[in-house]
Amino acid sequence: MRSVPLVAPRRLELIEDKMPDGPRTGELLVKMRAVGLCGSDLHWWAEGRIHSGKARYPQVLGHEPVGEVVEVGAGVKHYKVGDLVGMEPSLTCGHCEYCLAGRHNLCETSRFMGGPEAQGFLRDYVVIPEHNADPVPANLTIHQATLMEPEAVWVHVFELAPVRVGDTVVVLGTGSIGLLGIAMARQAGAELILACDKVPHRLQLARDMGADVALNLNDDDFHDAVMQKTRGRGVDIVFDAAGAPQTINLGIKCARSGGRFVLIGIPEPLDFEVDLHTGMAKELNMQMMKRSNHKGRAAAALLASGRIPMSIITHALPLEQAQHGFEIVHSYSDGVGKLLFDLDLKA
Repeated sequence: MRSVPLVAPRRLELIEDKMPDGPRTGELLVKMRAVGLCGSDLHWWAEGRIHSGKARYPQVLGHEPVGEVVEVGAGVKHYKVGDLVGMEPSLTCGHCEYCLAGRHNLCETSRFMGGPEAQGFLRDYVVIPEHNADPVPANLTIHQATLMEPEAVWVHVFELAPVRVGDTVVVLGTGSIGLLGIAMARQAGAELILACDKVPHRLQLARDMGADVALNLNDDDFHDAVMQKTRGRGVDIVFDAAGAPQTINLGIKCARSGGRFVLIGIPEPLDFEVDLHTGMAKELNMQMMKRSNHKGRAAAALLASGRIPMSIITHALPLEQAQHGFEIVHSYSDGVGKLLFDLDLKA
């Protein structure tokens, strides 16, 4: 089977790999159909790490998958050959304090498929536990279903930091996660959504997804615009989908007193200054997020409802062009929004 491991910083290599073992009891063998490219994949590709965790070459990336069940192990109850499934990429124990509390994303022995601990989905076949699969609704295309995992991140965000009807909202960074957050805030009843990014073409994508105001962080005084639109009050909730030191401190400034700041993006530097004094003076509720917490089914239902614009998907490439795809997204070129790899496409 084909596989595309990361073999060195910024270098993917197409290889012929052995088939995965299994499926064993309670497992599914899945033929991959499409995989979305996530910003965290780019951190592994470009920087060779996330936080203090370092890449282990060769490392197969990709954790926004859609596939077709081709074989089921003994004891599988809910899936059959031919079913289309999205897949939760966290392999969790199910019995630690956090799993039992329903906070699977904090599992003490979790292995994340696409990280150094477990191979990801940029390959033709994978074996997963049955409980990691989520059915793809019949009215979603293969390409649209790649949004199940990133949309699941937002379902989890809204568990801990929901947008309420009438809220004013800032979204910092309009990559694919930020764009989905704009759509979620609009559907939740936000009165005003302001977004910013450094990439000009992303600003139109932000407007298409529901932003009322979308400004270039390099050219405009975003904080001043927020203050003008909110009459000096600041916004009720800030979602930072960029994770840059600049945006983190900007978000703290943009939030109103008693408001909320939510960090979703992954900071690149390990150490940097955060304006906690302003956060304390405003008594901000500051929430850090980690992954999606097994929310694929709820995400699939949202996508199937038609309430999340699919215009976010701009590119589909064959697996053989994985290196090119990563380079497009990393350089923000060709008007890219959400890029995915379609494993049925021919190079």
